[in-house]
Amino acid sequence: MLIRTPAIVCSIRAHGEHGAIVRALTPDHGLLAGYVRGGKSRRLRPVLMAGNIIEAEYRARTEEQLPSLTAELAHSRAGLLAEPLAAAAIDWLCVLTATTLAEGQPNRRLHDALEGVLSAIEYAPAARGWAASAVRYELLLMAELGYALDLSACTVTGALDDLAFVSPKSSSAVSRSAGTPYADRLLPLPRFLTADDPDPEWPAILDGFRLTGHFLARDILVDRRAGALDARLRLIDRIKRLG
Repeated sequence: MLIRTPAIVCSIRAHGEHGAIVRALTPDHGLLAGYVRGGKSRRLRPVLMAGNIIEAEYRARTEEQLPSLTAELAHSRAGLLAEPLAAAAIDWLCVLTATTLAEGQPNRRLHDALEGVLSAIEYAPAARGWAASAVRYELLLMAELGYALDLSACTVTGALDDLAFVSPKSSSAVSRSAGTPYADRLLPLPRFLTADDPDPEWPAILDGFRLTGHFLARDILVDRRAGALDARLRLIDRIKRLG
């Protein structure tokens, strides 16, 4: 096997005294893992950081063998690590991706969405400019894994307008009129997820994270994967300080 491709570094795990196993999301080959010789070295530590874009070369003699990976830095986001909110967001989005995606399953849509959110974190003038996109990325990933929410119409009345809640059991939208009497049992559905709302406020963004968080914890990040939620909690905590 020989694959040369740009890739987004998603996770780095020490392996042996000097090496590292790196998982990176590629445009055409999905999430790929590879062993980087000297991955813990001073030279490679700034390269192998979550969110960075690398030029990757994967080599393996057989499909069953863990490929060796050589990585050259194409674009660094290391400077964002000095910004606690941005650093927490990059950490969570990359952890989520590395934890949930099966290796070797191409998904350019997710790759492009992740790169879009990371670029927004890097260049948006304010955090609200990318936080809503992070919620949308969670929704997209859930859908790609087969856990899409049905936000097209009210599950009770069939109404297409004024959708304000989501049933935590059925994962379907509920209109304001049908859901208000049971609001304490439902999850709020922020407007920016169903309508054009280019500048949602922090309370709406937090409602979005609450919505996706319920289903991520219930359906996807379970058992051994549940530890990934710690990175999400750190992000939410930092957002709450702003909101």
